[in-house]
Amino acid sequence: MNEYIHIGKFVATFGVKGELILKHALGKKTALKDVEAIFVEEQKGSYLPYFLEASKAKEQDEILVKLDGMDTREAAHRISTRPVWLLNDDFRRLAGKTSAISLLGFTVFSDGENLGPIEEVIEQPHQVLLRISLGGKEALIPLHEETLDKIDRKKQEVYVTLPDGLLDIYR
Repeated sequence: MNEYIHIGKFVATFGVKGELILKHALGKKTALKDVEAIFVEEQKGSYLPYFLEASKAKEQDEILVKLDGMDTREAAHRISTRPVWLLNDDFRRLAGKTSAISLLGFTVFSDGENLGPIEEVIEQPHQVLLRISLGGKEALIPLHEETLDKIDRKKQEVYVTLPDGLLDIYR
């Protein structure tokens, strides 16, 4: 079974030939080089493949995308606000090493306790939140300079020091 990673969403159509602007969180300017298909979530949990005809880096966090068979503005408009996903292998190859989203799948440790794998990275203006499952419940771990101790990229581990009582909320 394929593992899909949420990288962003289409935010607008561009031009009249069916091009779309993809706003992404890959952490670096990229043109989706060597990516055969992206996956669009048209219904919750259903990822439909769309094959790339062309892609071009537009901004640090935007890519201009032309999908195979989508040749009009109207056709592109149909998916112009949908979430976009990549296969895990493509994601790992394209994500910037220092971007927060590259921490997906890493294991979080606090005071020597394994809290579990990072299931989602939520980027906010002044901090990053790591979503994990703790005792069957969703838990949000704040990640900023005061809580982050270290990141071991080789072992795929994130070490944090959390405020007293934060984990008690989720247990």
